[in-house]
Amino acid sequence: MARRLRPVGLGFVETAPVRLVFAREISASPDAVFRALAEDVPGWPAWFSAVTLARPIGEGAGREIRLRGGTRFVETVLTARRPEVYAYRVDVTNAPGARAVVEEWRLAPAGTGTRVRWTFAADGTALFRFVLNRARPGLARAFRDAVASLDRRLTRP
Repeated sequence: MARRLRPVGLGFVETAPVRLVFAREISASPDAVFRALAEDVPGWPAWFSAVTLARPIGEGAGREIRLRGGTRFVETVLTARRPEVYAYRVDVTNAPGARAVVEEWRLAPAGTGTRVRWTFAADGTALFRFVLNRARPGLARAFRDAVASLDRRLTRP
């Protein structure tokens, strides 16, 4: 059953009870990575294997996301500042126990490539927070694999 979450702003990334932060350097340029994140939303399933559907809604002001396993999100884009940051808030989800979620992708030049940092900031029931913290290794692996796949996609000849 889908539920509306608490509307939080970008500052929630720094204050959330659960903050999972992952980073990796890749060879693709910050601009290319930003385009893939913010402008090619339907392309997410091609490089992020957990994502089965991604589509912009509201003329790009939001997104509909479906994950493997059936989790669904309706999101509002909080910021899309090329080529530095792309962040969105989950407004509606069927994930049990979630109360507020913001995801932020920060991009910074790293040599000729990009340092990609993904922050998953969340609040929810005690059980939700516990499960999310226990899921850290799996989310780290999903991030690592997704960013590596994105890099291959963006840099292949």
